[in-house]
Amino acid sequence: MHDDTEPGKSGHQDLSLHIADEDTQEIDLSDIRWQDALVLGLFWVLALVVFLQFFTRYVLNDSFGWTEEIARYLLIGVTFAGSVMAARKHSHIAVEFLYRWAPRPLRRVMQGVIDLITTGFFATLAWLSGQLASRTGGMMVSIDVPKSYVYWFVAVCFAGMAIHAAINGIRHLTSGTSRLIDPEAFANETPVID
Repeated sequence: MHDDTEPGKSGHQDLSLHIADEDTQEIDLSDIRWQDALVLGLFWVLALVVFLQFFTRYVLNDSFGWTEEIARYLLIGVTFAGSVMAARKHSHIAVEFLYRWAPRPLRRVMQGVIDLITTGFFATLAWLSGQLASRTGGMMVSIDVPKSYVYWFVAVCFAGMAIHAAINGIRHLTSGTSRLIDPEAFANETPVID
């Protein structure tokens, strides 16, 4: 039997069909909340500061000294504000391997223990960050702003993570289900990446 198709043509068609399918899918923004605007705002300010640093260093050959330090603090802000969003969406990473092999009643107990540990962990880190912020008296090197503001922001973000972890724990307890307890029921929520 002779194949008249050109080599690689079928793979190219499959890829273009896959891309066309991706283009026709609607983007679901239903899980976006008002607090996610903070992450987006911090991200764009960070992008502008990094672009300004690049432009002044490589185009003008005279960089602004403050951009590197401010970019570092903005990256911390994006990271921790994004972690609050991940805690709200219950999308922090988790090891699901043991859940697959445990019976459902044990998975439910394990989920409750994990929720308690996660909430306690975030609350403890919020308290420790607050302690660190209250003891920090130094100023930023490049601008006249106290460094403690960064640590207070991190403490508030950890408190937000603790609140969302507690809300998720209560939701798991009252509904009796979660992504880890019943993974097959939540299979459509997490898109699979090919």
